[in-house]
Amino acid sequence: MNELVLGFKEMDHAELSLVGGKGFNLGELSKMNGISVPEGFCVTTEGFRKATEPNEAFHALVNRLAALTPGDRDLIREISSDIRQTIRRIEIPGEVVAAVTHYLIPFGEECAFAVRSSATAEDLPHASFAGQQDTYLNIVGKEAIFAHISKCWASLFTERAVIYRMQNGFDHSQVHLSVIIQKMVFPYASGIMFTADPVTANRKVLSIDAGFGLGEALVSGVVSADCYKVQEEKVVDKRIAAKKIAIYSQENGGTETQSIDPHRQKQQVLTEEQILQLARIGRRIEAYFGCPQDIEWCLAEETFHIVQSRPITTLYPIPEANDQENHVYVSVGHQQMMTDPIKPLGLSFYLLTTPAPMRKAGGRLFVDVTRMLASPDSRERLLNTIGQSEPLIKDALTKVIKRGDYIRPVSVETCEPHPGQSQKAASPANTQTESQLEPGVVPILIKNSEASIEELKQTIRTKSGADLFDFIVEDIQQLRKVLFNPQSIQVIMASMNALTWINEKLYEWLGEKNAADTLSQSVPNNITSEMGLALMDVADVIRPYPQVIEYLQRNKDDWDGLVHVEGGRPALSAIHDYLGKYGMRCPGEIDITRTRWSENPAALIPVIITNIKNFGPNASSRKFEQGRQEALAKEQEILERLRQLPDGELKASETKQRIDQIRNYAGYREYPKYGMVSRYFVYKLAILKEAEKLVEKNVIQEKEDVYYLDFEELKEVIRTNQLDYRLISKRKDDYKRYEKLTPPRVMTSDGEMIIGEYRRENLPAEAIAGLAVSSGLIEGRARVILNMEEANLEDGDILVTSFTDPSWTPLFVSIKGLVTEVGGLMTHGAVIAREYGLPAVVAVENATTLIKDGQRIRVNGTEGYIEILG
Repeated sequence: MNELVLGFKEMDHAELSLVGGKGFNLGELSKMNGISVPEGFCVTTEGFRKATEPNEAFHALVNRLAALTPGDRDLIREISSDIRQTIRRIEIPGEVVAAVTHYLIPFGEECAFAVRSSATAEDLPHASFAGQQDTYLNIVGKEAIFAHISKCWASLFTERAVIYRMQNGFDHSQVHLSVIIQKMVFPYASGIMFTADPVTANRKVLSIDAGFGLGEALVSGVVSADCYKVQEEKVVDKRIAAKKIAIYSQENGGTETQSIDPHRQKQQVLTEEQILQLARIGRRIEAYFGCPQDIEWCLAEETFHIVQSRPITTLYPIPEANDQENHVYVSVGHQQMMTDPIKPLGLSFYLLTTPAPMRKAGGRLFVDVTRMLASPDSRERLLNTIGQSEPLIKDALTKVIKRGDYIRPVSVETCEPHPGQSQKAASPANTQTESQLEPGVVPILIKNSEASIEELKQTIRTKSGADLFDFIVEDIQQLRKVLFNPQSIQVIMASMNALTWINEKLYEWLGEKNAADTLSQSVPNNITSEMGLALMDVADVIRPYPQVIEYLQRNKDDWDGLVHVEGGRPALSAIHDYLGKYGMRCPGEIDITRTRWSENPAALIPVIITNIKNFGPNASSRKFEQGRQEALAKEQEILERLRQLPDGELKASETKQRIDQIRNYAGYREYPKYGMVSRYFVYKLAILKEAEKLVEKNVIQEKEDVYYLDFEELKEVIRTNQLDYRLISKRKDDYKRYEKLTPPRVMTSDGEMIIGEYRRENLPAEAIAGLAVSSGLIEGRARVILNMEEANLEDGDILVTSFTDPSWTPLFVSIKGLVTEVGGLMTHGAVIAREYGLPAVVAVENATTLIKDGQRIRVNGTEGYIEILG
């Protein structure tokens, strides 16, 4: 076997680095009985190395490229072009020429070939890199083949391939190219087959695109294709396209575009029998590779030939189930306003905390709601609860229910409790009626939680090793008692019910929409809104000291010298006091592994500087008092208007009771999560001390490695001081892959993403629909911000982002409106927007791409839509 050239049937798994992903997959396909793969061979990456390694100009250019980022488009274009020219000028080494010639002889001089690129970073299970390098069809003659080998080598450095590698973290110098030389097939028809529906991700639906002639027309997008959907050996959907052109091979080499006769343009390319035959081939290939496949095929002389198969890397993973039943999963991240992936240690802590039926997939958590949907009673409760806060999830679940037999019905007794609710908390016997709640119950609940956390801090200091993990498991039971305390849940439900009642009744009686939004402003005991105002107070301490401001802007990560700057000591004291109360918070805080503000105080500096710039002294107290006065004025106005109605005194009395419930209890909605992340931070600090010991013993390389182990795995590593580090490396690679995935709100066990829709009429033309969560109408400059630390806001800006959790609250004091892609009526961003009086629209699909940074927009937080003004 020659390492410079390998025939398809000479490859085994060890040769992936020699033939690249595309070449390796062709080798695997060639081993399958009954699958027709056109004959061919690969010029291995060793040939590419022999050609380029002696060339100093090539290496110098690649080194220049390595210093760039995807944003350096002009330089990338220039250097990539220089590299391609350099490669095309390199003479193909004589030993490569001899090896290729040897493999060409059996085909004869007149044989035509497809010459294709196959990079080592291509067609991989986690990154397809599809279409990044070049393919040439109908190449005839030895000299032409060698010329196109050089062209393929050069295509490793097309601008698109270079940028794609940068975005996926591949080193240009470590990626090499093999070239596939494959006997040309002259097809009647060709196309692409996905063994999972590329639109819905349903693994049970196979999708076939088909056109006349060569598949190049379909792949390049110059012609529409027929589309056939196959499920369980049946063609369940067909779309016949008007195919006006096709690409065919020319007699002397190369290809040409031809017009299709008008009477054939609407002709179905494949017969029903051929569609099902091809689908069976697709399922066989999928089973062989063990995952859904993107397959290129062609039909010639009544035979289907497979010319490529690669993994579909864009599908979201399916949560694991231990049975063959249908399941429906709802995203936890969309309800928690944190759709980023969570590291394994973070996942296991959340699973220890919640009693809901959770499943993991793609580094995220999903609730299995199948059993809740299976009973009419629990289904209605679930839809009513989710419908109030997450209409897109409710609509998606309703679509599944309408399928009739997708979920088998079960009795009420076997149903799970509602997500996030324990059996005890769900029992009416364990709760008080809303009228029995005392107004002073909230301070008592907060005091008890704080006392419990202080006790935890003292006790955990005495724990280490495996005993620490046993203690944490015990303490999490205490955390669960706090989170699912029946009285605590009753307080939250009282405010939520009061808010719903106010909005419904005042719309019915007065024709006023979302009246509760104004009444919710500046309520007491809201730990999250207080956090935002408290950072304005930190700005007040720093504002008189220009040297401190300059130092913080210049030295965000180095504070040692701040004590020597005028005003530095009071500034440090104010920041440390703030961190003492709120330092356990951070973006994505439900993941225990995320870096907290106490661990990286520099994250707060841009917000502090913005507060200094946008506000004057004592702005926090003025802002809170302004909101309180607006709420009181609204209350008086509503009560006076109600008293003018029939039965007005009764209506006013009932409304006053609900207003008091909002004012007394709404602020507490934010506290249980604050208590949870406070406990999480105590656990984390104790675990990191154990991680430092593992570093000292050379068990792990850095203490953050423990984030890639789940709770029980880490306990065992600490007990034994043994770990196969390859597990950490694999988990890190998995996490990088998960970061590129977008989790669906609702998915099924078939992998199908169920998309919810807003069902509203009479929206303005071109309006972008979302969920109205905080009333008002505001116009301003859109600031599209994906990372809180990069925020540079001016007073009056409208924040547009993927999602916000409590850590984003300090930004809310500087904005006049909010738009997010994720969220619901009672998620944190919505609650704080109402308290601060900010018009807000959430659950806006693709908001951060539809709205451009700097555009002027109008946010209608009453009706739930955004308009782009210019």
